[in-house]
Amino acid sequence: MPDALTTSPAPDALPGGTPPGAGTLHEDPATGDGAPHRTSTRPARRSNSYRRLFSVPGALAFTLGNLLARFPQGMFSISAVIMISGVRGSYALAGAVTATGLVANAVVGPWTARLVDRFGQARVAVPAVAVSACGSLGLLLCVRFGAPDWTLFAAYVATAATPNTGGMSRARWAHLFANDPDALHTANSFEQAADEFCYMLGPVVAAFLCGSLFPEAGTLASVFLMVSGILVFAAQRSTEPPVHARTEHSRTPLRVRGMPPLLLSFLATGGIFGSLEVVTVAFADAQGHKVWAGAILALQAAGSGAAGLVNGALKPTGPADRRHPLCVAAMTVLMTLPLLAAALTGSLFVLGGALLIAGMATAPTMVAGMTLVQQRTPAAQLNEGMTLAVTGLLGGIACGSAAGGTAVEHWGATAAYAVPVAAAVCALLLALYGYTRRPGR
Repeated sequence: MPDALTTSPAPDALPGGTPPGAGTLHEDPATGDGAPHRTSTRPARRSNSYRRLFSVPGALAFTLGNLLARFPQGMFSISAVIMISGVRGSYALAGAVTATGLVANAVVGPWTARLVDRFGQARVAVPAVAVSACGSLGLLLCVRFGAPDWTLFAAYVATAATPNTGGMSRARWAHLFANDPDALHTANSFEQAADEFCYMLGPVVAAFLCGSLFPEAGTLASVFLMVSGILVFAAQRSTEPPVHARTEHSRTPLRVRGMPPLLLSFLATGGIFGSLEVVTVAFADAQGHKVWAGAILALQAAGSGAAGLVNGALKPTGPADRRHPLCVAAMTVLMTLPLLAAALTGSLFVLGGALLIAGMATAPTMVAGMTLVQQRTPAAQLNEGMTLAVTGLLGGIACGSAAGGTAVEHWGATAAYAVPVAAAVCALLLALYGYTRRPGR
């Protein structure tokens, strides 16, 4: 394997070898005095902003590999639930196993990201995915051959080694476009849209495979996609960020000014997602159409993904530390729409439209938040910083799911839509506090 310390092409030399915004020197044809005159090579229009991203050598290949590796993230949980409940006949056991994996991933994820920063993406991601794949296959075998219940937990914990593939892709874009904030904004928007579509389509594909073939089909397909995708991704060494040696002065991103309130804002944002999912399932069940809950929730992801793509094609307005609280404020306002739709109409169709609109604020908020994480995290710890943000989201989803379920039990499904609104208000307050604590203030 090539040395992970091999440096990649300088970010300001991509694409085409010309630093962003630089020009070309020419003689003045009118005077002939040979004095250099600079003609701008900056594009006049940004209509092909996504084409700019993939004109970078190796960018398309690492993106395709990363998407293959990332897609199973939306398949693993539902595949495990269907497989365990179908073979063992217990949804309680299936839920406990997947919840254990989620907690383990939240604990192990930052440590895996720290290894990625220290030794390089290819050197760590490939063996980490191998461990995760063994955990998934071990779970499959334990379920199939009737092993004791505790073995299911032990096997699934190994999947916590799964690296943050989305974070590694964002780290590559941050390296390639370190001197081009507009292009980096487009890249972050694309990555957020990719996340939304993976989590929107992944459960659908997993449920189809498990239902139409056999209960283990979703798990097998997930492992195949993850392993093949990470091998393609890791093979693209020219775009891999260089390794930065840690020193005695290196500190965790948690101690960087402005990071704690930002990460807490991610935690509250995760609370929105977790509670919204549980409450929507309960509301659909109360209407007698539980089977439509997945499709209704997919509308929120679709709205977010579409907004992410549009957001990436537009020039960012102002610095990220100013955009983030504004985006969270918009998300808070729009998150009242599902509550109003459920309370005033009781219609699943109207609720679906409300979720579609509410989802449109999600991607711009996440893009601004991830941009702040990139800006505030030292380059030597970029993967760790972004994984901490994802860990915050996962923790928030878990807390939001519990809060949403409790609210449904005590208040009913309609009133429980107040929980994601409350989580959004918390995210807004934290974002505003983080703005006052931003670096340089």
